Amino acid sequence: MKHEVLITASAEADLEEAYCWLSERSEEAAVKWYNGVLDAFLTLETFPDRCPLARESRTFRRKIRQLIHGKRRHTYRILFDVSGQTVRILHVRHGAREQLKRPV
Repeated sequence: MKHEVLITASAEADLEEAYCWLSERSEEAAVKWYNGVLDAFLTLETFPDRCPLARESRTFRRKIRQLIHGKRRHTYRILFDVSGQTVRILHVRHGAREQLKRPV
């Protein structure tokens, strides 16, 4: 059975911020990145538990998982949780950024 994937407002804000930053450098690269992230979201419809727990899980004592998207310096962490048949995308963060300090 497929999971429903929901994108939270905070994840949408993260996407917009990253897209704007990338588009200032290359509009083509920004569009390619954005479409790739959306495709990555869709992979969570099936077996989202395949993704490892994010380091934020220890801090917030919740099962927050991460899906890595991108390569080398352009790696993004897609942070999400799973409740029943629903996957909630919580944040999309550049891999070089520190872990979240406040609850998601």
